[in-house]
Amino acid sequence: MTRVSVVVIGRNEGPRLERCLASVQAIQGIVPHDVIYIDSGSTDGSPELADRMGAAVLPLGSGRMTAARARNLGWRTASGDAILFLDGDTILDPHFPQRAIQALYAEPNRAAVTGHLREINPCQSIYVRMLDLDWIHPPGEILMFGGIALIRREALQAVDGYNEQLIAAEDSEMCHRMRALGWRFEHIDAPMCTHDLAIARFSQYWRRSVRTGYAYAQVSHLFRSMPGRFWTAEARRNRIRGLFWMLSPLLAATAAIYWLSLWPVALWLLMLLALALRTALKQRSKGAKASTMLLYGIHSHLQQIPILLGQIGFLLDRRRNHPRPLIEYKDVK
Repeated sequence: MTRVSVVVIGRNEGPRLERCLASVQAIQGIVPHDVIYIDSGSTDGSPELADRMGAAVLPLGSGRMTAARARNLGWRTASGDAILFLDGDTILDPHFPQRAIQALYAEPNRAAVTGHLREINPCQSIYVRMLDLDWIHPPGEILMFGGIALIRREALQAVDGYNEQLIAAEDSEMCHRMRALGWRFEHIDAPMCTHDLAIARFSQYWRRSVRTGYAYAQVSHLFRSMPGRFWTAEARRNRIRGLFWMLSPLLAATAAIYWLSLWPVALWLLMLLALALRTALKQRSKGAKASTMLLYGIHSHLQQIPILLGQIGFLLDRRRNHPRPLIEYKDVK
């Protein structure tokens, strides 16, 4: 019988962590072999809370407080044949682990299984409302998975786990190395978790997008001399799009001042609206309201600016030989 370990990672999640661990206690169909909480330097009493709820608590210790380090410590400490990784801001569906185990071992080369992930409260802000759509994917074989997944220990051992130098996108990078060894991943048609982004302000949304850009640059740099050059094309495309969306409104405003006319600005806004509508139509399978899809379309283009700044931040950090510790966007509860 397959032994399943649950590894929860977190930093200052407060009540969100309590909800997460309560959902682990409510798992149906199987009994986890062990439940481990890895804490990345919380100052809100999270380790004590996890201990009261029966989890084995391990502090990440000195060094960079990254999800990659936390997950590596978790699975290397756990004793299960399969590891269910959760973030402390998620609520697990009670039936997902059993369904995921069946799918995981249905194929000998299947390394990981994920399910449907959605936001707990998409109406919390326009930012959560938009970003909720990023979690929607059709079931079937996938090229990569996020931080929440059921993974075979054998596959983790084959690639020596996550790359601890990365401050984000550590899961995507590990997926690339797993696929090179012949492992595959499956997204099943079943609810997996609800998630709490807890983004209520523009500054939080901005920092999260900057972190995405930093990860693009860091991962593409890591694979710059390897076959396939993972994420190199994506990073280059972002730089082009980011520069365009950064400079084009400035050019439109300059032209408006020069000609004493609002037409250049109006044309720029019409271009943005047209491109956002095109993106919304391409993504209509996500099934959201038209207004939400339009917001998502605008977000998909204008977020290229902070993503570009994140890439620039990585290049500057590399030149100074000063790796960035974390780019946090959540408030401490």
